[in-house]
Amino acid sequence: MFSNFDFSVILNSWRYLFFDGMAFTLTLTALAAVGGVVLGTLIAMMRLSGLPVLPQVAKAYVNFMRSLPLVLVIFWFYFLVPYIGQWIIGAERPIQVGAFSSSLITFTLFEAAYFSEIMRAGIQSIPKGQSAAASALGLTYWQSMGNVILPQAFRNMLPVLLTQTIVLFQDTSLVYVLSITDFLGAASKVAQRDGRLVEMYLFAAVVYFAVCFIASLLVRRLQRRVAIIR
Repeated sequence: MFSNFDFSVILNSWRYLFFDGMAFTLTLTALAAVGGVVLGTLIAMMRLSGLPVLPQVAKAYVNFMRSLPLVLVIFWFYFLVPYIGQWIIGAERPIQVGAFSSSLITFTLFEAAYFSEIMRAGIQSIPKGQSAAASALGLTYWQSMGNVILPQAFRNMLPVLLTQTIVLFQDTSLVYVLSITDFLGAASKVAQRDGRLVEMYLFAAVVYFAVCFIASLLVRRLQRRVAIIR
């Protein structure tokens, strides 16, 4: 069955696949995860806020983002962001954002909706006595959130945040539709160049599986350690 396969194409292209393709994928995943967690935490605090309107706005944002296919959002921001930038700065023509910047904005805003729900659950998991104790010590709302509540919530939800980051790593392969050279895009270009589609796509699947499986095992181990600490 595999007698006609030529896997030497992988050995001949591994530098391009990993130094260009995988490096881009990991960079996009890391930046989008950090941005998504920061923005998601702010959205979670908005949803838990007692101020008028803010919870409704945050809830609408989360529901809106979670109701759209990611590939549609990628296309939408890729074509819309230049016009938004033109409108903001008052330029005569749409600004050149670039595929990477557009995809980073897309993943940050999209993943923030999911990270916000994780952080909201983490904040709500902290006993209310912690907030009362912080208030008794004279801490303001922002001081208690930054020094007492959020560190505990982040620690409790770290395994779930990392699990969502693994999902984000898989989702970054969708930037292939913008002709960006991520890992899947690099594999596709090599496959089309050398006429070895089966070998390259099979290799890409194995790499994605290996990375996600190993990362999941590490997250599971971390989860057990967090449970022991708690």
